[in-house]
Amino acid sequence: MNNINPKKLLNSKWTAVAPVNKEKHFMITEIEFDEEGIVVLCSIEAVISKHSTPIDWHDLQDDTRWVHGWK
Repeated sequence: MNNINPKKLLNSKWTAVAPVNKEKHFMITEIEFDEEGIVVLCSIEAVISKHSTPIDWHDLQDDTRWVHGWK
């Protein structure tokens, strides 16, 4: 399980364990918080294709799907 601090999530780098369409390396490019400091929006972008997708940031805690950093 990856430990994640939501305040340090922006611009963090991630590697997909099972790449899709040869996209393996990603970066968090957008994050929004509500008034209480809870993440309401998180977008992850593929480094090569620049394809951006909204993601539930809790999914990044699953180390069977995501590895922190670029491996």
